[in-house]
Amino acid sequence: QVQLVESGGGLVQAGGSLRLSCAASGRTFSGNAMGWFRQAPGKEREFVADISLNVGITYYRDSVKGRFTIYRDNARNTVYLQMNSLKPEDTAVYYCAAKAFYSINHGSYDYWGQGTQVTVSS
Repeated sequence: QVQLVESGGGLVQAGGSLRLSCAASGRTFSGNAMGWFRQAPGKEREFVADISLNVGITYYRDSVKGRFTIYRDNARNTVYLQMNSLKPEDTAVYYCAAKAFYSINHGSYDYWGQGTQVTVSS
């Protein structure tokens, strides 16, 4: 089992920045992938970004490219999501996720955190 704990959410004005953190504990694998998803009120959960923990390959949804950066600190088993130039439409609960192997199926993950709220005011 893998446990994931997110932190760093909050309220920010449009154009501002936030950094989310996700600390993983429990059984981890060198080939792990970790990612971020989000769910806005009344909408389905959607993929945001993910990263391969061993080689650092990253992938983003189009709407966050150039604004969000996902990166990892393997020594701390932690993945971050740096969010810049935030927009009101980025408002959502952000979830951290993990799986054993990085793949092109970016929407499929096995382990989930509890979520952290990000609210961007206009």
